[in-house]
Amino acid sequence: MRWTLKELLRNCRLALKKMSNKRDKWVKEWAGQMLITASQIQWTTDVTKSLVTAKERADKKFLKIMKKKQVSMLHKYSDAIRGNLTKILRLKLVALVTVEVHARDVIDKMLKSGCTDVASFEWLSQLRLYWDKGVYDCIISQTNTHFQYGYEYLGNSGRLVITPLTDRCYMTLTTALHLHRGGLPMGPAGTGKTETVKDLGKALGMYVIVVNCSEGLDYKSMARMYSGLAQTGAWGCFDEFNRINIEVLSVVAQQILSILSALSANLTRFVFEGRDISLVGSCGIFITMNPGYAGRTELPDNLKSMFRPISMVVPDSTLIAEIILFAEGFSNCKLLAKKVYTLYSLAVQQLSKQDHYDFGLRALTSLLRYAGCKRRLHPDLSDEEVRGKPM
Repeated sequence: MRWTLKELLRNCRLALKKMSNKRDKWVKEWAGQMLITASQIQWTTDVTKSLVTAKERADKKFLKIMKKKQVSMLHKYSDAIRGNLTKILRLKLVALVTVEVHARDVIDKMLKSGCTDVASFEWLSQLRLYWDKGVYDCIISQTNTHFQYGYEYLGNSGRLVITPLTDRCYMTLTTALHLHRGGLPMGPAGTGKTETVKDLGKALGMYVIVVNCSEGLDYKSMARMYSGLAQTGAWGCFDEFNRINIEVLSVVAQQILSILSALSANLTRFVFEGRDISLVGSCGIFITMNPGYAGRTELPDNLKSMFRPISMVVPDSTLIAEIILFAEGFSNCKLLAKKVYTLYSLAVQQLSKQDHYDFGLRALTSLLRYAGCKRRLHPDLSDEEVRGKPM
């Protein structure tokens, strides 16, 4: 399977080079996962060339040309989304637009900061995908870390809207993997802790298994999960990890330590819970926590030291709403996103507190996806009228 995906990615990338002006046709011919990865490889190559030329000639116009191309391509994709598409093709386009919008924002950020060097932090801090001809493989780089693409088939799934907070979280998690440590995103509910780990897994072609932790988990069941992760090379994301009883956490700390120590020593086999098992170097362990909830356990210090923490603050809901609306085919996204966010903010402030009221990010994204369905059902109506129907 991995070899097949590797060949598909190579061919998809070559097809993109030949059909750079016919992207609508290219999108129809290839699988969603390969499309996004090939598109990101091409974007990294193009931006790198623009930065090198900009430095040589001391002129920012090459980045501006790159931004114009990106904006033009996004408008073509957005127009295509409004058309009569199959369900699979629409899923592919929406995921591709979500990633390409972030690519446009990165170019914009570099233009504003006056970045004209491939060695500048603004560029190095991005998740960059390269096709390395020397090793005949896709390499993902961020800051001083480098990873091989996992080639795990993940299907035609959606992608997360990437905000500056997501970028910072990616940087922390990739550094944690590079240092053979775990990642620990923590923050209130609805800030995208688990989704960020899952999306990083998609970007790196890794299979992410999410486990919802509870008081009922014992050290034996945890050991079975960790043994499976070590032998398959998959990532494990343990949601609400601090729900587990303190007695179990003490044993779990030793289990995690034995895996991370084996990874640091670059071993291919190691002894885990008295059994000699194989170890695949790509495996990763992530835990998420919501420290504010009552009844949660404080993590022991020996467990905390194995994880690199990242605080997930309240996300930029307006930016997320804007990108979702754009990916759903709306044109005046900035103004519409502001109006939707203002309505939700007022609802939180003005309405009484009820258990069944939810005006968080999950409810907001659900509403916007539903508005996208209405947009396609009523193409003759204006954006304002379409947005008003679901609200």
